[in-house]
Amino acid sequence: MQAKKRYFILLSAGSCLALLFYFGGVQFRASRSHSRREEHSGRNGLHQPSPDHFWPRFPDALRPFFPWDQLENEDSSVHISPRQKRDANSSIYKGKKCRMESCFDFTLCKKNGFKVYVYPQQKGEKIAESYQNILAAIEGSRFYTSDPSQACLFVLSLDTLDRDQLSPQYVHNLRSKVQSLHLWNNGRNHLIFNLYSGTWPDYTEDVGFDIGQAMLAKASISTENFRPNFDVSIPLFSKDHPRTGGERGFLKFNTIPPLRKYMLVFKGKRYLTGIGSDTRNALYHVHNGEDVLLLTTCKHGKDWQKHKDSRCDRDNTEYEKYDYREMLHNATFCLVPRGRRLGSFRFLEALQAACVPVMLSNGWELPFSEVINWNQAAIIGDERLLLQIPSTIRSIHQDKILALRQQTQFLWEAYFSSVEKIVLTTLEIIQDRIFKHISRNSLIWNKHPGGLFVLPQYSSYLGDFPYFYANLGLKPPSKFTAVIHAVTPLVSQSQPVLKLLVAAAKSQYCAQIIVLWNCDKPLPAKHRWPATAVPVIVIEGESKVGLGVGNVRPPWRRRSPQIIVDAASRRDYFTLDSTSQVDFAFTVWQSFPERIVGYPARSHFWDNSKERWGYTSKWTNDYSMVLTGAAIYHKYYHYLYTHYLPASLKNMVDQLANCEDILMNFLVSAVTKLPPIKVTQKKQYKETMMGQTSRASRWADPDHFAQRQSCMNTFASWFGYMPLIHSQMRLDPVLFKDQVSILRKKYRDIERL
Repeated sequence: MQAKKRYFILLSAGSCLALLFYFGGVQFRASRSHSRREEHSGRNGLHQPSPDHFWPRFPDALRPFFPWDQLENEDSSVHISPRQKRDANSSIYKGKKCRMESCFDFTLCKKNGFKVYVYPQQKGEKIAESYQNILAAIEGSRFYTSDPSQACLFVLSLDTLDRDQLSPQYVHNLRSKVQSLHLWNNGRNHLIFNLYSGTWPDYTEDVGFDIGQAMLAKASISTENFRPNFDVSIPLFSKDHPRTGGERGFLKFNTIPPLRKYMLVFKGKRYLTGIGSDTRNALYHVHNGEDVLLLTTCKHGKDWQKHKDSRCDRDNTEYEKYDYREMLHNATFCLVPRGRRLGSFRFLEALQAACVPVMLSNGWELPFSEVINWNQAAIIGDERLLLQIPSTIRSIHQDKILALRQQTQFLWEAYFSSVEKIVLTTLEIIQDRIFKHISRNSLIWNKHPGGLFVLPQYSSYLGDFPYFYANLGLKPPSKFTAVIHAVTPLVSQSQPVLKLLVAAAKSQYCAQIIVLWNCDKPLPAKHRWPATAVPVIVIEGESKVGLGVGNVRPPWRRRSPQIIVDAASRRDYFTLDSTSQVDFAFTVWQSFPERIVGYPARSHFWDNSKERWGYTSKWTNDYSMVLTGAAIYHKYYHYLYTHYLPASLKNMVDQLANCEDILMNFLVSAVTKLPPIKVTQKKQYKETMMGQTSRASRWADPDHFAQRQSCMNTFASWFGYMPLIHSQMRLDPVLFKDQVSILRKKYRDIERL
């Protein structure tokens, strides 16, 4: 038996060797004959290859640069597969290898900064309301320019949102219209917005015209076609999505534990066939009719009855039993499966409802994924593992659920609640790519107040902003700069402005004093000013009529080196002649560095009879504004006031010489989503102020309050909502008005005022 095995092994080995010699010999003879032909052709004067002929020929290292979509390599064309050839002929792939470094001209942005030009609307061209909102958001932003020679980025006025050929919003002949634009330049430095692409049955991502080197701000874009650091993934939003403002998130208070009536919900269409049908057809396997409600209906489309299956009638009946909004408000998790396209309206609906999205859309590049960490706000599932979704979400700890829910509210209000925020986020992302040295980091984008309100041009250090002290383990500044607005000439040392200057200079927290001289009379001589232990800088204002932020360009119309500390205290209308008042207000501000902290308060209300916002100075049980005439707030808000707010609002304030304090309160409340802080004050500030100067007579003028009411409604219109928030909290010093010895009280002077 062993001998037979040995004979069999020897026979097999011999056969293998024979085959090896046979095939090797054939190739060797072929090689020799090929060499003879080459030698023969060489003797006959034909080309004789060099010894390195068989090595690949690499391009010259100093070869001129061409964009990826313009490279033409004849040698490599023979290796392109049929699929690659088809892709090359499709417009969505022509610039697939575009990146900012290869398809964007940075030189256009160096001279004038990040400016965006919108092409003028062509006569007879129809524009859908959603695209009109996008263009209006750009034109109302600080980035807009009407001069194309100053532009860094260009946006078409041709409606590119809906590229579904079956849609009534589809724009025909877009290819030729785009190519005829004299600034098109093969799409370089252009941004194209798109919500819908492709049509039945494939729903491809082809937008139907050659985008060249243009960037895409596109909804439902796949990771396969998404060009990192070039395209921007945006959310799919409906035509009813508000242009500005938008509703706040539905989470009014945190419930502990953070579990709701339903664990997981979904209500939407079920596609019986075609793309996107697999996941939705399988949802019934997970639905349990108790805390997991995944409801679908076949009842959509004209001929749904022709294609309905055995489950349709039962699904339709179950579908009608539940109200969708009631499900949203009472669910912990919301399933967001793909539809015909990768994106879904359910995504934004879940975010607003504080219902943690559970994503089931493989290959979808999530909105603003370049800057948003979606692991902090959503559960990223896999369509292939649908049956594991219930057990997965049930295993998530309650602390994690609460954190996810809170992050959904932040992201909704920061980036998604309006078309304007979606557009501005898109533009800010592109701006960060262009100016990388001052770009925002992940902490800024994913923490309150978000990237739209943290302007990196102000500072590249997070400690210079009032929002990140806790994240960085820092304490708020220990010193302030007092900014005093002088509107009357110096006649005697007993004038309120000089009393205020002395009181502020005596504060242990005061680093310097800046006097903004906005008086018709010339500056007094140096000896007329009182001696102080801190530097006093006097700056002449540019205008002699205004009293507010809008007319005080030095020092907060720019980052003046004269402002060397982090809090600015402005006092103009009201007399704070006690150092205790100054010290107490500043110590309170150190506990709330992102808010306005001050003395005189005002409030707003909705006037049903006039259907508009009203303004009141009555002493009531709540307030929503603290007037900046006697307040402390972070100097960053002056920068934000100047560079974030539109020129129209600031010009209005300058012309009226009024309302700048209201506008500042609007801005700070919009950023923080919090009310200001009111501290104790003397009750007779108004009477004291009335006797100071003839300018105070405007408080007795009925037009003064009429102007302020008009300002409030103009500001609310621009913000798109009312950002002011009422508060009933007032902070007094400990032992304030307590029946103890006055000597035991730290801020004893406040009680005497």
